[in-house]
Amino acid sequence: MTAALLGTALAALAAAALLDLVRAPRLLAHLVACAAAVLLVIVGAIGLAGRQVRLGLDAALGTGLLSFGPTALSVDRLSGLFLVISFAVAVPVSLACAGWVPWRPTRRGLGALHCLVLGAVAMVTTADNVFLFMLAWELLTIAFYLLAGFDRTEPDRADAALVTVALGKVSEAALLLGFLLLAARAGGFGFADLATVPPSGLRDAAFALLVAGFAVKIGLVPVHVWMPQGYRAAPGPLRAVMAGVAVNVGFYGLWRTFDLLAVPPGGLAVALLLLGGVTALLGIAHVAVQTDLAEVVAYSSVENAGLITVGYGVALVGATVDQPTLVAVGLLAATLQIVTHAVAKSLLFCATSGIEDGTGTTELEALRGVGHRLPTSGTGLAIGALTLAGVPLTVGFVSEWFLLEALMQQFRISGLGYTLPMAVAGALVALTVGFAAVAFVRIVGMIVLGPRESDGQAPARDVGALGGALGGAAIALLGFGCVAVAAVGPLWLRMLAAGLDPIVGRDVTAGAIQPAWVLQPVYAEFSALSPSKLAVAMPLLLLGVVLLAAVAGRGRMITVRRVPAWRSATGGVAGENQYTPFGFANPTRKVLATVLLTRSELTTLERQSGGRTDDPHRDPAGAHLGYTTDVVEVVERFLFRPLAALLLAVVRAAKRLQNGRLDAYLAYMLLAVLAVLTVVVGLA
Repeated sequence: MTAALLGTALAALAAAALLDLVRAPRLLAHLVACAAAVLLVIVGAIGLAGRQVRLGLDAALGTGLLSFGPTALSVDRLSGLFLVISFAVAVPVSLACAGWVPWRPTRRGLGALHCLVLGAVAMVTTADNVFLFMLAWELLTIAFYLLAGFDRTEPDRADAALVTVALGKVSEAALLLGFLLLAARAGGFGFADLATVPPSGLRDAAFALLVAGFAVKIGLVPVHVWMPQGYRAAPGPLRAVMAGVAVNVGFYGLWRTFDLLAVPPGGLAVALLLLGGVTALLGIAHVAVQTDLAEVVAYSSVENAGLITVGYGVALVGATVDQPTLVAVGLLAATLQIVTHAVAKSLLFCATSGIEDGTGTTELEALRGVGHRLPTSGTGLAIGALTLAGVPLTVGFVSEWFLLEALMQQFRISGLGYTLPMAVAGALVALTVGFAAVAFVRIVGMIVLGPRESDGQAPARDVGALGGALGGAAIALLGFGCVAVAAVGPLWLRMLAAGLDPIVGRDVTAGAIQPAWVLQPVYAEFSALSPSKLAVAMPLLLLGVVLLAAVAGRGRMITVRRVPAWRSATGGVAGENQYTPFGFANPTRKVLATVLLTRSELTTLERQSGGRTDDPHRDPAGAHLGYTTDVVEVVERFLFRPLAALLLAVVRAAKRLQNGRLDAYLAYMLLAVLAVLTVVVGLA
């Protein structure tokens, strides 16, 4: 029965995708995707409860799948956990897509791509065979490429699609090589076969290759450059499908690799700790200074990938030094951060889509005070930003607290080789958390709660009753999730502990949960937090302060002088003299100039101001001045651009081989055959 639910969900997605390409109503595919997501959440919950779910595919694909071994979609506790996380988010996101599509003047196929992404995610998460896993991974890469290039008439879409698919192919190559190394030693392509490979240099190499392949998908430095471009290029709430749902397969791959191979190579844990910290800091640096809302939200995915990787690195350190408790605290922290990212990022991209459709722009300078014009999207944007900033009462506060507590366990390890990297990673994470507060204050304070009127702001547009209702429902569900998951944190932690049982036993993770709804970082009496009690105590404290102020003010509290926000306690600051999002980020650009390679230039536009005495941009001599500043994507500028130039040079040189001479082509074939024979003889 349970396997039938899994098959029904996948069949419904396939049928909806085909209908969307023909003549079906545009919102039908997205509504079917929503229903399929509900079924997949149920399947995941059943697997999470410990019931094995297996949908055999040998009859459909051919016995043994061309000698790749028995093939099935199966759900254990770990895959069930990721099904629940991914598709619980996919339900409201699909509602947002259904509300967005009908009035959007775009060609057919978007619903089909939506269904393709969800189907590929489900297949990756449940595949128990290397061939089936790689097939689903390839489908996901194709879907990402098509989504990034869907609005092909828009600028930069072709470049974004090309970068997305190119790095997707790099990911596939690393994964395929890693799996083939394991399969060659194991003698089979089933995941159960791969787990039998004994410790060796070959297994360590395969572990590193698999981690590298999954690192591309999650956006780890230096292979993160596809993420901001690809997410920004995707249409509307489909960005949330990519960032909040599909990217989780990368984390699932890392967790499954840990489950299969157990003990990593010694240096891999250290490398992931440091790369995770650098990724988080670089991501939040760009979040703090970017001037486009979609890019801000996209770069925060890079930051969260770094935070999650740091927690995963702590777990790998625990496995290396044979401390299961350290494995438990690292994996719990990382998985909690995955939940935070999935819910908050989906909320942010759905809100961004609503703002873009309502105003026609995502430029921050034109969005000041958008919360007054679009209250639903503005509220969603504020809740998502506060969640990723780690503000109390949100799930982001719980996950970041758990991650910092995990990093504080370094004193339990002997040897500088692991304690020092954990300390460095802790410092980088602390810096990231601090800059996250600054970055998201800009979003909440200036974009959501900024001045109501400002020159150059685009007027709000009507998106229709259906779009508003479904989009509002999606934002409400995701916003509620950001707070509700924190309020019932102990229950969620029990669910996460059950899902992680294949990697670390629940007898170990049970230490994270104490009576009276209290959490602790697995180690007894190290520290404690009760997000459930905070959810009750903080509103009561706020109510008490309000009542005390009302009593002490003898009723004058409700008659205080009211002035517009951002008045700066003066007679009034208006127009271009107000603080702007760009100006607010300027100190961050200066402080992080080493990371961002900030460049500033002051130029003289006119020697005289034309007699204007009110020119705000002039020097004492009367010249009209211009000031420009920008930041650099360091990895793209100094790694990928030179690499692309080198590849183009190689291609130009290789084109010379195409000389049109048959004898030359026969000579090339002869040389290739001789090279293959030489390799075969050498190996024999």
